[in-house]
Amino acid sequence: MKLFMPDRVYIDPKSLEYDTGIMVKEKLETLNIPIIQTKKVEIEGKSPSENYAKAKKTIYLTVNREKKLRKCKPSADYQFALSSSCPGHCEYCYLQTTQGEKPFMKVFVNVDEILKVIQEHIDENLPNITTFECGSITDPVALEHLTGSLKKCIEFFSNSENGRLRIITKFNNVDSFLDIKHNDHTKFRFSINTKYIIGKFEHSTSSFEERIEAATKIAKAGYPIGFIIAPIMIYENWKEDYRELLTSLKSQLVDYNKEITFELIQHRFTATAKELILTRFPNTELDLNEENRQLKWGPYGKFKYVYPKEQSTEIKEYISELIQDNFINSRIEYFT
Repeated sequence: MKLFMPDRVYIDPKSLEYDTGIMVKEKLETLNIPIIQTKKVEIEGKSPSENYAKAKKTIYLTVNREKKLRKCKPSADYQFALSSSCPGHCEYCYLQTTQGEKPFMKVFVNVDEILKVIQEHIDENLPNITTFECGSITDPVALEHLTGSLKKCIEFFSNSENGRLRIITKFNNVDSFLDIKHNDHTKFRFSINTKYIIGKFEHSTSSFEERIEAATKIAKAGYPIGFIIAPIMIYENWKEDYRELLTSLKSQLVDYNKEITFELIQHRFTATAKELILTRFPNTELDLNEENRQLKWGPYGKFKYVYPKEQSTEIKEYISELIQDNFINSRIEYFT
């Protein structure tokens, strides 16, 4: 797919105290992208949907001063961020309710300081292995062509005896990672779904075929790999489509002998998310009918609407069977 380019970039003057900040600014200047040095991002749309659309084309270079990393179960021990938000427009995304009305992308340029905080958490947990997720509030691959920050993190973890990195992405620009001596310390997981769901709801992300191709490249480079199938939806022909997804994946990974993990997440939404989704995507075809769902208490203090138990069990059993039939070297980490 075509690499993302912002319409406008705001730069916190503090960002230019860091090599990454200077490098990104110089790169954007060569691309003739408007740059404004300021501590405040101003996005003025005529409607909530216009605010959202403009924000998704806006980058803010700044710094991340977080000293205590948040827990990130079941994915990893901790999460950290090289950026927030992402250029994708996935209608169902849970970040709809956490990034505000104007979810512009913050890009954190103080990478060495972030890595120092990570090392402190590793040291606190010695002699155990400590795992870190860098895709909880963003897609870390989506902006890599502008920053190079994720490559630097992979190189850091490759030399870490007790630290491990986990990456999740819907984007296919992975070529810069293929020649890194990663020492199996970084695991790439690709968020995949049926062609129907990607085409209907995951706007401005890599296609089904592009993600499979990127996963194949990463596998051939020897990285540990996994897949998140999410959100799993029930719709007409859903079983046939998920069968096609797993068989297509199998055909591209026949020579990969390491373990392949799967994380399975059914479609869910909160009342707040539903309201925002309908504001930003008034013509959405997402199934947001609360009468067809049951309430489940979430880990962040909110009820969410999930499939009723009978349908949820059917999803879990069907997708699990497909995985086990197609991948003898598979392990399902969780279903939720």
